Amino acid sequence: MLSALNLLPADRPPVWLMRQAGRCLPEYRVLREKHSFRELIRTPELAAEVTLQPVRRFGFDAAILFSDILVVPEAMGQPFRFREGGGVEMERPVRDLSDIRKLVETGVPERLGYVADALGLVKRNLRGRAALLGFAGSPWTLANFMLEGGSATRFVKARELFDQDRSAYNLLAGKLTAAVAEFLQMQIACGVDAVQIFDSAGGDLPAADFEAASGRWMQSIVAKINGQAPVIVFSKGTRAWDALAKIGADVIGIDHGIALEEAARRLPRDTGIQGNLDPALLAGAERETVAAATRRLLERMRGRNGYIFNLGHGVPPDAKLENLDALVETVRNFV
Repeated sequence: MLSALNLLPADRPPVWLMRQAGRCLPEYRVLREKHSFRELIRTPELAAEVTLQPVRRFGFDAAILFSDILVVPEAMGQPFRFREGGGVEMERPVRDLSDIRKLVETGVPERLGYVADALGLVKRNLRGRAALLGFAGSPWTLANFMLEGGSATRFVKARELFDQDRSAYNLLAGKLTAAVAEFLQMQIACGVDAVQIFDSAGGDLPAADFEAASGRWMQSIVAKINGQAPVIVFSKGTRAWDALAKIGADVIGIDHGIALEEAARRLPRDTGIQGNLDPALLAGAERETVAAATRRLLERMRGRNGYIFNLGHGVPPDAKLENLDALVETVRNFV
């Protein structure tokens, strides 16, 4: 359990935020005026700076590495770029079995040395004041981007491959599982206190198919990590509770589409729960509304061991700084 993290506060739920917490900060925008997103990711000093910015400003209990889930496919031989109008585009979409066979799942950590360098810089700067989280995308979510060729309003090609050619899908998912596991183990070796697997497309699967398409592969990653660090799994929109519990993660992240008390009833008592304030409140609501919503979540989870306060998805780029202040202040003063 996350009690293994001695950096967590003992008198209240820790407050962590999802990836992209820095996008709403003026200091981040200053950097973006000078550097592309890819430059920020691939330059250790810049990635470390963006990782630390939200912790400096808000005093979160954890910093999460500034990176992107698509660095793993890139390290396997499928580069990506950011489109002018938003979203990402894979340079060479995976179209058939021959494309899958060309992907190189070994040696990924060596090709992602800039991530290790960034983690080292962040760890030295934190000096034990906050936990450090690493992360990666789930095999199912990465497969969606790789097969679709980038961002899409609706991902369909991964599901088509899963339904029509299960052996080809399993080959792709197996390669991704090996690569992601190695990548997370590298991050653990660099000193992260926990790792998170983002299964952002998990909810696109029917509950009956979740385990075969996504859950079993994340379960394999958790098994490969084998207790080297706590593992958090966030599968957005997934309600396949038995399959989620079977993954073996220390903590399950809950999106804002379901009540936390429902998740608490469905998941084992020894599984931590993370979540799940609606991120839209940070942009569209007033400070008092955010504080009240935060208090309601804390009250609902009062007495639940292993609870981590968080959002139900990523921080919106137009989040109001005063609302983030209200969130942190409310959690810190909760008794």
